[in-house]
Amino acid sequence: MTKLSLCMIVKNEQATLSKCLESVQDVVDEMVILDTGSTDQTVEIAEKFGANVPKFEWGDDFAEARNEALKYVTGDWVLVLDADEVLNKKVAPQIKEAIEKDENLVVNLVRHEIGSSQSPYSLVSRLFRKHPEVNFSRPYHAIIDDSVSELLKKESHWKIVDLPAITVFHYGYTPGAIASLDKYNRAQQAMENFIKENPNDPYTCSKLGALYAQIGKEKQAIKLFKQGLKSNKADTHVLYELHYHLGNLLSKQEEKEKAIKHFQKAIDQPIMAPLKLGAYNNIGVVLQSMGDYKNAAQAYETTLKIDPSFITGYYNFAMTLSAMGKLADAVAIYEKLISLSPNYAAAYQNLGVVLFKLKKLPESSEAFKKAVSLYEAQNNQVAAENLRNGLKELGIWEG
Repeated sequence: MTKLSLCMIVKNEQATLSKCLESVQDVVDEMVILDTGSTDQTVEIAEKFGANVPKFEWGDDFAEARNEALKYVTGDWVLVLDADEVLNKKVAPQIKEAIEKDENLVVNLVRHEIGSSQSPYSLVSRLFRKHPEVNFSRPYHAIIDDSVSELLKKESHWKIVDLPAITVFHYGYTPGAIASLDKYNRAQQAMENFIKENPNDPYTCSKLGALYAQIGKEKQAIKLFKQGLKSNKADTHVLYELHYHLGNLLSKQEEKEKAIKHFQKAIDQPIMAPLKLGAYNNIGVVLQSMGDYKNAAQAYETTLKIDPSFITGYYNFAMTLSAMGKLADAVAIYEKLISLSPNYAAAYQNLGVVLFKLKKLPESSEAFKKAVSLYEAQNNQVAAENLRNGLKELGIWEG
């Protein structure tokens, strides 16, 4: 029977660690949790779950810490999680099946980025065979991919496979989680140091470029994305990221035709469809802004075929249908959206507008009232007041 080990590095993760470990306790045979200097209850929580908790002095290098943690693993396979991630227990049988196959070296997992409205899915190489030549590289965004590429040159019989089900839920991109971490300065420093030595590394161009875009350094970001694309060394997933991020920045700078070109190149990459949601959605946004509602609607419809729970896709699709004058269809999409996300105030407001245009005044009034009450409940007093005043002017607000 193949033995599976959880392998983690942690520091001051008491807020999220229990939830993470509860999700894997019935799936893994061993827990190795390397502590890099916690001053809270992290170590006690890990030990409560029966984990082996070695100590390690943090040296600003994630790969170094992850490789240190690997030294303590005794299993045949390694599952790597962060404390703000949770394993989808429903996928446990597929994980077990994948690691029993003699030819498999790496099993890529689909991760759901909770709180990311545009690109909710990513692919991560976090499940791999314990092999002496598989280890982590890169000081930030540490990955095994470099060592795996080298190993495959010598031992070509190994297979890398993708598990199509959503396997990991990641809570690190929720606004609260981002605000509470001083992650940008640390990430920026580590990646800038790395890229000085490896200027044409497409993976780091993509990750550092995305970080620059996030903190407003757009010129530097565009330069890095173009640098990564010129290298001709990027794999399909990195190519997707480079084109996608470049498309976003070009769109922001009103270079719409160029943005569409890069979003289309991202879509053309031979990767799993859920990973392309961001590109389909954002090409739709650009087309919509250009008045090309037909093709925008097609792009949004594609997002919903890929992921019937994609809230942003429903909202944008309904807006586009409304702009096309397909009001009854827009109502149906808003209603579907509200069934999935019942506290979406703007969806109720827009539904009210469409119903008003359809002269369904009682239903319209109900939708508007619901929007106002949700705005108030969510402490968005400005939106509530603006909507109330607008409705009073139209003579459809009482009180």
